[in-house]
Amino acid sequence: MSVEKVVIIGSGPAGLTAAIYAARASLSPLCFEGFNAGGLIPGGQLMFTTEVENFPGFPHGVMGPELMKAMRDQGERCGARYIREDVQAVDFRQRPFTVKSDSRAVQAHAVIIATGARANWLNLPNEQRLAQSGGGVSACAVCDGALPMFRGQDLVVVGGGDSAIEEGSYLTKFARKVYLVHRRDQLRASKAMQDRFFRLVREGKMEPVWDSIVTDVLGEKTISGVQLRDVKTGAERELPCKGLFLAIGHTPNTDLFRGALETDDKGYLKTRPGSTHTSIEGVFAAGDVADHVYRQAVTAAGTGCMAALDAERWLAAQGID
Repeated sequence: MSVEKVVIIGSGPAGLTAAIYAARASLSPLCFEGFNAGGLIPGGQLMFTTEVENFPGFPHGVMGPELMKAMRDQGERCGARYIREDVQAVDFRQRPFTVKSDSRAVQAHAVIIATGARANWLNLPNEQRLAQSGGGVSACAVCDGALPMFRGQDLVVVGGGDSAIEEGSYLTKFARKVYLVHRRDQLRASKAMQDRFFRLVREGKMEPVWDSIVTDVLGEKTISGVQLRDVKTGAERELPCKGLFLAIGHTPNTDLFRGALETDDKGYLKTRPGSTHTSIEGVFAAGDVADHVYRQAVTAAGTGCMAALDAERWLAAQGID
């Protein structure tokens, strides 16, 4: 069984940035990218994003898959190695740690976890089809809301918590009106966020759609509306719109580490303040797997850099270089 200095699990912006920095530090990192049919998506969620307009250095935007390929190629040029397999098990009880994938097991002095988080979806067939084709369905208003296709249009946000209000509020900068669809007749959001929402309602920028759920997403190439069902009466109706944004939470990809690493009450990996150190020395977390606040490609990349630097310094302190 080979012994690696650094193993990286995940290949989104956090994992690939960690690979670049670790490779430049001559640590020859081994990155388990994941496998599209089996779990983690090689390249992360940006592989399903059409145009990224807010990543620094691309004034005219860049396609999500193109950005991830460039980051992967950069790491490879620096000396990173990639395995397109899912990690099936980890053992942090003994050192070096053991990481097992579909076809192999390796040992590692340090492990960087960059497995990300997945948005919660309604799991409607047309929702997924239009999300993956760039047809106007998204789980990130900050990522996609400023796209030209949404400007001056009626948009729908699904959710009733702080995230839904925040995303809807952001979208009012571009939309004609934002409809907030919620399955209850009152919000779960904090008082401050509720105050913001009702102020926007008074200003005519947002409108609540209470006691309703989305049962279908309408449109062929691009969304034309949503089918709604009243949860109290069962009545159905169509609500025309040009964009649908899901704000019903995220689930961190931490099942693999359950019981081994400390998490918060939502399952996100806990790190020491101001660092990427987890509850086990030599194990680091980067990106959305430890971030339930920002969840942006650029912040994930930033913590990927931090994790590589933290790992490099930790290894040096252990006399491993």
